[in-house]
Amino acid sequence: MRLLISITLFIFSSIIHAQQTVIEQPTIAEEESTIEQPIIIEEESAIDQRIQDEKKLQLLNFSLTPHKPNYLLPFVFNEKISSYDVYPKNDNGKNNMQDLEVEFQISFKVPVFVEIADLPLSVFFGYTQVSFWQAYNTDNSSPFRETNYEPEIFATWQQDKELMASWSFKLATFGFTHQSNGRTEPLSRSWNRLNANMVFEKNNLIVGINPWYRFSEAESEDNNPDLLDFYGHGQITIAYKISDHTISLMSRNNIESGFSKGSTRISWSFPIHNKVRGYFQIFSGYGNSLLEYNEYTNTIGLGISLTDWL
Repeated sequence: MRLLISITLFIFSSIIHAQQTVIEQPTIAEEESTIEQPIIIEEESAIDQRIQDEKKLQLLNFSLTPHKPNYLLPFVFNEKISSYDVYPKNDNGKNNMQDLEVEFQISFKVPVFVEIADLPLSVFFGYTQVSFWQAYNTDNSSPFRETNYEPEIFATWQQDKELMASWSFKLATFGFTHQSNGRTEPLSRSWNRLNANMVFEKNNLIVGINPWYRFSEAESEDNNPDLLDFYGHGQITIAYKISDHTISLMSRNNIESGFSKGSTRISWSFPIHNKVRGYFQIFSGYGNSLLEYNEYTNTIGLGISLTDWL
């Protein structure tokens, strides 16, 4: 965890403020001299570009737009997976899971109501699925080790309100989210929550503050009653786009737990060829998936990204 924090501080210490593009153009030539004056053109921020692209797609009768990042990581190394207690152990005290596996995430949203009563208020249905596939574990039939399903319904209020120090309040969302792994006991994990998200922007740097409230369940039906001890009551996501690279940081329950039960995820997407982008991800902490919400995990993965936060 300390190593990840150091890496994060190094990455974000190199972030520079986006600059305005200054283009000098000649004015109308006069009889004796030509006067040149600079014309200042403000570059559209990365989050404004994404909002405008999504608005264009929402005009279609049926449109799917990216929600959370979509990626495929063919190579993910998980140093502790063979010691997870949730899987049956063999004679040497370890389970049959391999350290190297495949991870991918699919995430999209569909507009249900757009600009209600001519207000910047829209309602969406969202769906996110992240799967962990033991593709190279042929001795055990290459099973899908874990899949988390996350449908949600939420309202989005778009704003562009200027705040202090060049920060802007861009949008807020509020809705209901269900997340589960679709399995039976004793491996079943699920929870329901109210989700809010507030997004702030400064040039190409965005900060998303995402608190949530978990609905309580009957004690006999709750298969993960201590989940909030590890997931906390919200998370913070920071993303920065520089040139054609996007760097993001997720921090969940670190401050709330005193850095004892939190988690950190660092991601970097970068251009490879045309629309194909590379994707590098590091995770450290608890809750990499629902099944391992109370297992401390370190993973490092490499693959491709289809869409990112920006």
